Amino acid sequence: MRAIVVALLVTVPLSAQTRKPPARKPAPPAVPMMKVVPEVTCPTPLGVGLKTKVSYCEVMAGRDPAGGVLVPIPPHKGPAMLSFDLHNLHLYSEEQVKAKRGFARYTATIGVLAMDNTLISRAVVESEFRTAADLVERVGGGAGPGGAKAVAPTGTESIVIPIPEGEEQVSLLGEKLMVDRIDGSASYTQAGRPIAVVSNFALEYRPGPPPRKKTR
Repeated sequence: MRAIVVALLVTVPLSAQTRKPPARKPAPPAVPMMKVVPEVTCPTPLGVGLKTKVSYCEVMAGRDPAGGVLVPIPPHKGPAMLSFDLHNLHLYSEEQVKAKRGFARYTATIGVLAMDNTLISRAVVESEFRTAADLVERVGGGAGPGGAKAVAPTGTESIVIPIPEGEEQVSLLGEKLMVDRIDGSASYTQAGRPIAVVSNFALEYRPGPPPRKKTR
C-alpha cells in the first residue's frame, strides 16, 4: 500500500506543485507634486523691500472674504499646502530708538478663510522691536533715507496651512492685533485697520481634475 501512495505522489505534475499566484498589476504612477508661486491679489500693498525686492502685503481687519488678500488654489487632489511669511507692522522712528523709547511687542492674528466665510485656519506672529536691527527690512516708496517708508515689517513667522480639496480660492483677513509699548497696551480689531503683513507665498499641491461645472 505504501508503494502505491508514493507512486501517486510522484505522478503529480510539477506545475501543480509550483503554481504561483497571478501577478498583480503595477499601481499607476502617482501624480507628482507641483510647487508654484500663486498670483495673489493684494488690496493693500505695503511695498517692495529695498534689499530683497520681496513684495509685502498688508492684511486688513475685516469680515468679508472678498475684501481680503486673495490666493487662488488650482484644482488639487488631497490638501494643497499654502505657505507664506507672516510679519508684524512697525512704525519706525529713529528719534524714539535714540531715546530708548522705541520698544514694542506685537501679537497679530489673522484668519485663512474659504470664500463662503468658513474659517480654515488661523495664523499668529509675535515679535518685539527695540532697534532698527529688528526690522525685516525697509520698504521702498517713502520719504525716508533711500526712499524708505516709515512703516516696515518686523518679526517673521513661517506659516504652512493645508487647504482642503475642492477649495478654489482662499482669503486672508486680519482678526486682532495686540500692542505693548512703554506707555501702555492696546488691542485693535476695527475693520479696515492693518493687522499684519504677509510675503513669500508658495503653494505645493498634487494636480487634480478640474471641478465639474454645475448644471442648471
